Amino acid sequence: MDPVNEPNELANLGQLPAHHAAHNPGAAGFGVREGEVWTDITYAEFARRTSEIAKGLIAAGVEPGQRVGLMSRTRYEWTLVDFAIWVAGAVSVPVYETSAPEQVAWILEDSQAVAVVVESPEHAQRVAQIRDDLPQLAHVWQIEGGHLDELVAAGADVDDATLAERTAVNTRDDLATIIYTSGTTGRPKGCELTHGNFLTLTENAIIAVGDVVDQPASTILFLPLAHVLARLIQVVAFTARVKIGHSPDISDLMGDLQSFKPSFLLCVPRVFEKIYNATDQKLAAEGKGRLFRLAAKTAIAYSRALDEGRVSLALRAQHKAMDVIVFAKLRALMGGQVRYAICGGAPLGTRLGHFFRGVGIHVLEGYGLTETTAPTNVCTPHATRIGTVGRPIPGVGIRVADDGEILVSGVGVFRGYHNNEEATRETFTEDGWLHTGDLGEVDDDGFLKITGRKKEILVTAGGKNVAPTVLEDVVRAHPLVSQCLVVGDQRPYIAALLTLDSEMLPGWGKAHGRPDISLEQAYDDEMVHEHLQQAIDRANSSVSRAESIRSFRVLRTDFTEDRGYLTPSLKLKRHVIYKDFADEVEALYTDADAKHRASRG
Repeated sequence: MDPVNEPNELANLGQLPAHHAAHNPGAAGFGVREGEVWTDITYAEFARRTSEIAKGLIAAGVEPGQRVGLMSRTRYEWTLVDFAIWVAGAVSVPVYETSAPEQVAWILEDSQAVAVVVESPEHAQRVAQIRDDLPQLAHVWQIEGGHLDELVAAGADVDDATLAERTAVNTRDDLATIIYTSGTTGRPKGCELTHGNFLTLTENAIIAVGDVVDQPASTILFLPLAHVLARLIQVVAFTARVKIGHSPDISDLMGDLQSFKPSFLLCVPRVFEKIYNATDQKLAAEGKGRLFRLAAKTAIAYSRALDEGRVSLALRAQHKAMDVIVFAKLRALMGGQVRYAICGGAPLGTRLGHFFRGVGIHVLEGYGLTETTAPTNVCTPHATRIGTVGRPIPGVGIRVADDGEILVSGVGVFRGYHNNEEATRETFTEDGWLHTGDLGEVDDDGFLKITGRKKEILVTAGGKNVAPTVLEDVVRAHPLVSQCLVVGDQRPYIAALLTLDSEMLPGWGKAHGRPDISLEQAYDDEMVHEHLQQAIDRANSSVSRAESIRSFRVLRTDFTEDRGYLTPSLKLKRHVIYKDFADEVEALYTDADAKHRASRG
């Protein structure tokens, strides 16, 4: 474990706004898009606004340590409210804005949130559906309903001394946030992260990434701030006085990038894949497909040559020519100023890593969990090995157990799962190291490579964690379904392999005017597929869109214990099925019918 950075004088996250206002009051901390222009928000203005909202929370009866939910797209107000909750001495509980009512209810109930700030009328309606089950929930404030201004007005009588007392109440050992993450049992577990988890890890991460956040620097956040990685980058950027913009609508992202012109980005692999594919298709449509393939080959070769420490004159010249013709245009699509991109959530792959570095955008791949406040490891501007997730951040320890599992200790490790002592005990070794559930290896230079996953949780190419059993149990409840295997690890969306229940089929057939339908006929029967889609839709109704099944395929066999696909307790042997049905899994993402169903999902 590398040495820990000496902490600054701040005891908690709520003190950051006033700290910046005191030292850099007129500097632009944020850019907020208004129409076609970005308006600067200074640190003094941000501190004033967070204080006003915090006073409103106090006036509403929110006490130190009480939980306040936050459900919104990634926008300036998300960051504003997040810090205001900390300024008031309370604990913020993020909720994905795509969460189903059942998920919202569980998070607000388990955390015992006394209030929640939502973005839109639709979000407010979602909360209204489950509010009768949440007797402790006293307030629902809506950003788009002007309720933040109402909070400010309500807090006008709270004096500065009271606010200062609240802001100073927490130490680095106290709870800052509870972030809920999918678990194998289906119900999300609340990870308790402290002010010290965020602040100390942030201070050490700033040392690690160095050039990325050195002044002047700017970034635009577009990944969900309910996710721990985007949340940490928010704190890192704010602490390092990096100017922050927000892009709430992914369809506007390219325009936001070009107008805001960030110097670095936080991305997931799917974003890089889309940029690569969009560029390829655009140039192909212009009759320049061969040019792009040559440019891509040149970029990858150039990046690999940098690793080897020698770039030939011919390659250097070819790279310079491609930079003028292709690479500069691609960088312009991202605003023209992006030098670095921090990538996490899922493996990027060496091809794209080399391609983007060859283009002039250094992708810094990292690794971490919600339980580790995001990054344990990250590649840095001066220590990158493409295909790995870098070395540990200072203050973080990594070791690999005998079975290959990655174990973690250090400043970012959470204090436990909320209201779940048993799960907390199980996630730590006897000597206090955190089980990650992931497999990896560390090379002689300390770079970590992820080699697999021990646990069943799927991570899509977009970085979304998905618990497959939540979906599988609902789908399997349909009479036509014998078994359901949800797939999607490192894939663009979630999909499923289904098997039919031969014993239940005759009864289903009689009930639906198909008394003579055979199993062989059922595999391709349109009505059968319509009813299977209904089962899929029912499962999808209980999860967010990112977790929903977009495509399914019916197998002409069943998963049974006799065939080696079920354990004696009838649990799916996932790795065996993945191996034996690899072609069918691949077809879920390639054949035309699957793509059609995916577009309807």
